[in-house]
Amino acid sequence: MDRRRFLLASVAGAGLVGLAACGRGQGETVATPVTLDADVEELQKRTFDWFRHVTDPRTGLTPDRWPTPSFSSVAAVGFALTCWPVGVERGWMTREEARDITLTTLRFFHDAPQGPAATGVTGYKGFFYHFLDMETGHRFGTTELSTVDTALLLGGMLFAARYFDGSDAGETEIREKAQAIYDRVEWDWVEVRPRRISMGWHPETGFIEADWHVYNEGMIVLLMALGSQTHPVGPEVWEEWCSVYDRSWTEDYGPAHLHFPPMFGHQYSHMFIDFRGIRDAWMRDKSAEIGDFDYFQNSVRAAEGQQFYARTNPMGWVGYDDEVWGLTACDGPGDFKQTIDGREREFFSYSARGPGDRDDGTIAPTAAMASMPFAPDAVTTCLKAMKARYGEALYTQWGFLDSFNPTLTTRDGELLHGKIVPNVGWVDGDYLGIDQGPIVIMIENHRTQLVWNHMHGEPNLIRGLQRAGFQGGWLDRTA
Repeated sequence: MDRRRFLLASVAGAGLVGLAACGRGQGETVATPVTLDADVEELQKRTFDWFRHVTDPRTGLTPDRWPTPSFSSVAAVGFALTCWPVGVERGWMTREEARDITLTTLRFFHDAPQGPAATGVTGYKGFFYHFLDMETGHRFGTTELSTVDTALLLGGMLFAARYFDGSDAGETEIREKAQAIYDRVEWDWVEVRPRRISMGWHPETGFIEADWHVYNEGMIVLLMALGSQTHPVGPEVWEEWCSVYDRSWTEDYGPAHLHFPPMFGHQYSHMFIDFRGIRDAWMRDKSAEIGDFDYFQNSVRAAEGQQFYARTNPMGWVGYDDEVWGLTACDGPGDFKQTIDGREREFFSYSARGPGDRDDGTIAPTAAMASMPFAPDAVTTCLKAMKARYGEALYTQWGFLDSFNPTLTTRDGELLHGKIVPNVGWVDGDYLGIDQGPIVIMIENHRTQLVWNHMHGEPNLIRGLQRAGFQGGWLDRTA
């Protein structure tokens, strides 16, 4: 397992989406779009522009990070595919431009070599390697065949298939290619341990020991696997997934919720799946116990928990308060200890950060910004506060740099990422695709429900949700 995936694996009604919505046939929703604050709209546009600037038009590959030269992240590609229709709806690109880059991307992944070899391939058994060489599109280094990154890529592809519903040859091919890529994924092959899906596989050493078996972003993996018509796993996989929820339920960080420290775990699956008002058996039982509750409300509470943690600031970091908050997986200054104001502090490089977990004072704007559907007022306040306090050192032509740390204002030794900015502290030098994408997508879900509404009609997702035992809301209207 590569370092990033290892790190990620180790680890009340306020804030509802501000959309007036009512049901319509086939699970669709008629919504009154939210009027965004000008600063939020600008952030969405600048962050979208990043994807247009860095995505390779020859292949559709999006780099993991930029401007530091890097490999492609297949999850970031899935997020880029999701961003293109947002650009069309906002008037930032034409439908034809979005169609063409989407078709280029799907053709690339459809035709890319698959096989058990350690080199010269893009994937195996329908899955794709976590990182791909930007030039060849083949496996980068010794990265793993990743179940979650494949699922996030597929999320973008299946959304594209719903959005591009025209009869012309290009849009028709998008739909055909997306379904073909999804159908060849052998989900049953990665059910290595009974009732559990492995996080991945290496050709050199076999399956990764870690499974998707704690509440986190892995919901989309299981639901994709359950929805397959060609290589599905059984409903008992979802039952096993929910069987350990009691380990995650906590009141330590604000309102009681299924806790996963970094915020991305409460965002990634929600980018593609509208969990409002639909419940599996576990959520139906929990609602009977505590009142109306679902996975969307759980993410609302997780966002409130992050705000609570920043406000109480138990470790005494600079910059945490009522307005500025947000911990998730992100870049950090490096792996070292340094004494600051008489107190030894430990810092990390890329790491999954969260309340009570590897908190080193590093704040990631994406943690708050991609929580827009869950806490729109608090996110807007945070955005304005970050811009006011840190200005162009943090907020640029391409939106927010990945992360910053106001506590670390001097450094005698080396930094792995970024630099010390006077009167600000440490600031990263890169933008990360997997952190940029959720900002664009979740602002749009708050604004118009664009992705959610289209995915209401996605048959593979609907099958997965139904096989997992979800009922209620828009899902019942698809019958």
